Amino acid sequence: MKRLIASLALTVAASATAFAQAWPAKPVTLLVPFPPGGSTDMIARTLGTKLQEKLGQSFIVENKAGAGGTVGAGQAKRAAPDGYTIFVSSLGPFVIGPHLIKNVPYDPLKDFDYITVAVQAPNVLAVPVGSPHKSFADVLKFMQANPDKMSFASAGNGTSDHLTAELLWQETGTKATHVPYKGGAPAMSDLIAGQVDATFMNINTGLPNIKGGKLRALAITSTKRSPLLPDVPTMEELGYKGVTVYSWQAFAAPKGLPADIKAKLHEGLVAGLNDPTVKPKLLELGFEIVGNTPEQFTAFQAAEFARWKKVIEVGKITAD
Repeated sequence: MKRLIASLALTVAASATAFAQAWPAKPVTLLVPFPPGGSTDMIARTLGTKLQEKLGQSFIVENKAGAGGTVGAGQAKRAAPDGYTIFVSSLGPFVIGPHLIKNVPYDPLKDFDYITVAVQAPNVLAVPVGSPHKSFADVLKFMQANPDKMSFASAGNGTSDHLTAELLWQETGTKATHVPYKGGAPAMSDLIAGQVDATFMNINTGLPNIKGGKLRALAITSTKRSPLLPDVPTMEELGYKGVTVYSWQAFAAPKGLPADIKAKLHEGLVAGLNDPTVKPKLLELGFEIVGNTPEQFTAFQAAEFARWKKVIEVGKITAD
């Protein structure tokens, strides 16, 4: 009897181990908290394809939009931490939304296991091509002499372009007028038409119109100059290191993800980011490959959370 019980115990243990090693044994959901078509959705679909090739299982994107991504983040938090729901998001739900929206249905610092920041992209300070401002120095001088007279467009309150402008004003002791739009497309249209004076836009969004001669890029918020805009100085070069800003897309999971699954997922994502069919295309779009470790992402998340909390509080920014 003892031998039988011992044999059964070993069988159960072996089966449990085999089950854990079998991940993924069924399709994995990549939960994106935004509509299809944006940068986050594109990153999820691109890397989902590579994960499927490497791990031999389907990775299916599910779009769950609402409340700046916080609805999808709440759904991800409630999912089982078994590796079959992975949260793919921009920085908004991780480090911005919780400071703007009351009672979000998750704690961004406690409810997720952070896997990796996949990519990041800087913002570009741009003005219409017919603007009298030819350089960042021109913009700064005008704002210093004319408080609140220069208008900055954004895709909406609390968006990356809005908060980057707010950060600039805080770092330089200036102030301009924020003009929020309902999305990036109408903001871009009015900027090109000269209805607003300037904006900080993601390089992926602005590059076609900068290259097409409709907008003039004056500064970029990356740590070094972009190879796509080599003549555009960084904010750090211009003396404002505090205005180094990136938008980013990252992968996380509900808290409690088993370590072996996290390791396998991280390995697959880093391999996908560096795949020769993927990496050059991302770089051409203005993305920088990150692929950091779970530990690095965890520390980065905490730092970004504190940084944007301060900017939002000092600027008295609301989601309305």
